[in-house]
Amino acid sequence: MRLPDNYVSPKEALAVIQSNQRVFIHGSAHTPTYLLKHLAKEADRLEHVEVVCISVYGELEIDKPVYRNNFHVNSLFVSASVRNAVKTGNADYVPIFLSEIPELFKQRVLPIDVAIVHVSVPDEHGYCSLGTSVDIARSAVNTATYIIAQVNPNAPRTHGDGMIHMSRFHAMVYCEDALHETNFTEKCGPETEKIGALIAALIDDKSTIQMGIGAIPDAVLQCLHNHKDLGVHTEMCSDGIIDLCEKDVINNKYKKIHPNKSVSSFALGSKRLYDYVNNNPSFAFLDIDYVNDPHIIRRNNKMVAINSAIEIDITGQVCSDSIGTTQFSGVGGQMDFMRGAALSEGGKPIIAIPSRTNKGIARIVPMLKPGAGVVTTRAHVHFVVTEYGVVNLWGKNLRQRAKALISIANPEDRETLDRAYFERFTN
Repeated sequence: MRLPDNYVSPKEALAVIQSNQRVFIHGSAHTPTYLLKHLAKEADRLEHVEVVCISVYGELEIDKPVYRNNFHVNSLFVSASVRNAVKTGNADYVPIFLSEIPELFKQRVLPIDVAIVHVSVPDEHGYCSLGTSVDIARSAVNTATYIIAQVNPNAPRTHGDGMIHMSRFHAMVYCEDALHETNFTEKCGPETEKIGALIAALIDDKSTIQMGIGAIPDAVLQCLHNHKDLGVHTEMCSDGIIDLCEKDVINNKYKKIHPNKSVSSFALGSKRLYDYVNNNPSFAFLDIDYVNDPHIIRRNNKMVAINSAIEIDITGQVCSDSIGTTQFSGVGGQMDFMRGAALSEGGKPIIAIPSRTNKGIARIVPMLKPGAGVVTTRAHVHFVVTEYGVVNLWGKNLRQRAKALISIANPEDRETLDRAYFERFTN
């Protein structure tokens, strides 16, 4: 296949990257794996290149120990692809709200020398799209000195903030890789399905919903088929949204801002989802500093934010990003949406967790593990849901909170929690 003259080889494109520079790489489904593999081949000429990203998928290659002196990942969210590198010290993590990341680029706290993005092919006007991952990539592109585009006919063209004219690219490299996919539904078990049903019962018709990442938000979507006139304003969307849109359950008729459109910052799921949002005018993929702004979120009435956690202590402190001192994910957008939903008229911020892990470890605990990060403070927590029920902690004192959370803990953990309650509050 002969490519147009404006495409170059990966080696030619990556030649702009020099030692001691900071390089942004596109994330989620659009992780530019093809160019990252070629970037690893450039290691001999490069030293101390800092790589900035949020959630990335697939094998990065450049985060392997052999490249320790060549590349260093400085991640703004810890996804599975970089988790081990962070744990072993081959990568670092910056705790920050998703909504604030663009300001790191704009204010040059983390100035971007080179941005590598994965985009759709140019349209008849010369515009490419950031596709299903606009999130922080929009700001990275706006502020980077050089932009390298991995151009792919499999990348969707989405409406919103993701359009970039090809003239802005320093270099364009053609590839036909499939986008990265994941399946949240297959991770659902009986507990998750029960939680999904309990949360669905909390959602009124004409509500606007936000779904975090994972099996629980997808389980909620499976239980909403008898609802009416729902809206979507979310940092991410997955496959569960498709059937609800096609059944007109999600139609965005009653949203205060962006009515008639599902607002998201990125989409992650299957090829079916990527095909569904491709050139779909009912979706608006917008910059994360807008989508995740609590002052924007609150403007939609009946805003329901659904997020998960790793563990919760009996006062309501929520750890969502670490297991003790081991970094598991990141701050992400949980607090952005928890606060936005709490301020919304009729809004409901929800933290949902199975009462135990797959290994049988309690998730409602007397105290968080030493070193655990508090992502959502106990002052911000309202609804907490497990497979054993729903409690609302808003306005409750510490004793009342503890009693409420113990009531929805796994029955086999309640004696331990009761003992902790007694020792903390009655001695």
